[in-house]
Amino acid sequence: MSDFDDDSRWALGPVTDERTVLEGFLEFQRDALERKLAGLADSQLRTRSVPPSEISLIGLVRHIASVERWYFQNVLIGSDATSLYVYETNEAFLAVDDAIGAEALATWRAECATSRRIAGSLPLDAVAVIPGTEQQLTLRWIMIHMIDEYARHLGHADLVREAIDGSTGE
Repeated sequence: MSDFDDDSRWALGPVTDERTVLEGFLEFQRDALERKLAGLADSQLRTRSVPPSEISLIGLVRHIASVERWYFQNVLIGSDATSLYVYETNEAFLAVDDAIGAEALATWRAECATSRRIAGSLPLDAVAVIPGTEQQLTLRWIMIHMIDEYARHLGHADLVREAIDGSTGE
């Protein structure tokens, strides 16, 4: 955002409850990804960043959709939702030459909607177990991790978008 007054996170008062703060920050990050992709053609969304990096905006969208699915569906509620992309080959990031922006965004938006529904049905201290391990996490931890995940990748998105058309920081 170009102005602090336009940033919904600043409207959260000092006595705002923890869940509202976590949801507000996570939604801000999700909205920021939308803003960073706005107005770009598929060819631009597939543009790789500075070599040797293989990061593209469409790859970031596909990756974050996978992360949404993994943490909210597989970890938090223990479903066996299939992976969107082959993790071992880094398919989300690398297999983007024929990727279509509208499809990637629709998938990501659907995963976010599912994540919101699942998170909204559970308390922050709901305990989850990472599949195949004994490691326990709470919904609170997952939401904080997702905020971190978005923030990290939005930094990448800033660099890629700037290389495409000079836009930054929105």
